[in-house]
Amino acid sequence: MSTAYALTRAAPGTRVTVLEKEKAPARHQSGHNSGVIHSGIYYRPGSLKARYAVRGAAELTKFCAEYDIAHAVTGKLIVATDRTELPRLHALVQRGRENGIPVRELGAAQIPDLEPAVRGIAAIHVGTTGVCDFVGVTRQLADASGAEIRYGAQVVRVDRRPALGVAVRTADGTVLRARALVNCAGLHGDEVARMAGDDPATRIVPFRGEYYTLDRPDLVRGLVYPVPDPAFPFLGVHLTRGIDGTVHVGPNAVPALAREGYRRADFSARDLRGALADPGVWHLAREPWRYGAGEVLRSLSKAAFTEVVRRLLPDVRAADLTPAAAGVRAQAVLRDGSLADDFLIHEGPRTVHVLNAPSPATTAALPVGRAVARRVLRVLGSG
Repeated sequence: MSTAYALTRAAPGTRVTVLEKEKAPARHQSGHNSGVIHSGIYYRPGSLKARYAVRGAAELTKFCAEYDIAHAVTGKLIVATDRTELPRLHALVQRGRENGIPVRELGAAQIPDLEPAVRGIAAIHVGTTGVCDFVGVTRQLADASGAEIRYGAQVVRVDRRPALGVAVRTADGTVLRARALVNCAGLHGDEVARMAGDDPATRIVPFRGEYYTLDRPDLVRGLVYPVPDPAFPFLGVHLTRGIDGTVHVGPNAVPALAREGYRRADFSARDLRGALADPGVWHLAREPWRYGAGEVLRSLSKAAFTEVVRRLLPDVRAADLTPAAAGVRAQAVLRDGSLADDFLIHEGPRTVHVLNAPSPATTAALPVGRAVARRVLRVLGSG
């Protein structure tokens, strides 16, 4: 939706059609996340994630205000609970400043001033972080784009003739022809690239993020995060007070057995066969097994999950946590088994493929949409 929005503004008069598999917008990653507007503090200076997040957070906040979309700039705490985390916390301070983000360092005695129920030995406060209604943002981008949005339009075949254009067939037999195809298919992005005849050089591996709702929301005023592990591209179990006052706790990160595996029981033989045939997945399986084992344990054991939460919020008990809806992250895995850590946007003849749109993709929707649109216009110009 953000690419369509950017295209119609960059090239007025361009006809844009969005094919959305689901019956409504934001049914997957855009609508299954913690709702956080990320500041960009975690990301390597100069990376696409850092540039897009810092710019995107400011633009998204302005967009929400302009269109009266629910949002709040709450700020967040990143809290160290163990002395071994202090070097990483200090590194985050430096990284934030390099990215142009205001960061305030706090001692243990200052943490309760912002979050009375949270305990730690040190923390940093990031004032530009907030929360918003990403489903509302997606709908508004669709409405404001001027594009034709076709819901329930699942792409099943792509025929490309570089000299002429692209033809796309949807599941109901409809054929659409265009000068260029933009692939922003998220969990199915690599599949669509292969349909078009391009080699994505990656495979999407789905990771399910499981959340709980905190039944004592008074314990959390805003956003509270642990110090992340730099060896693993997930941010750990955190506490998020959403725009409706609900406090979500999570997520963990466990491999899902289907691309749309929102429940433990969800299973796709086709998805699993494809993953097991990919050498990158086998390389991945051999690497972060210690971290992964802990994630699986916390998925299966509420008591183990609660213990992780109690490092930040000592007053929480297992009875205070109620299971909530899960999300699925589309993680691109490269052929050597490494996890793609930044945005991957590839061009082919008449095609532009977004092959990895990691967090903070929702925060960065507006600048990322412009970046994709620029590539599309370049493809159209060369065609």
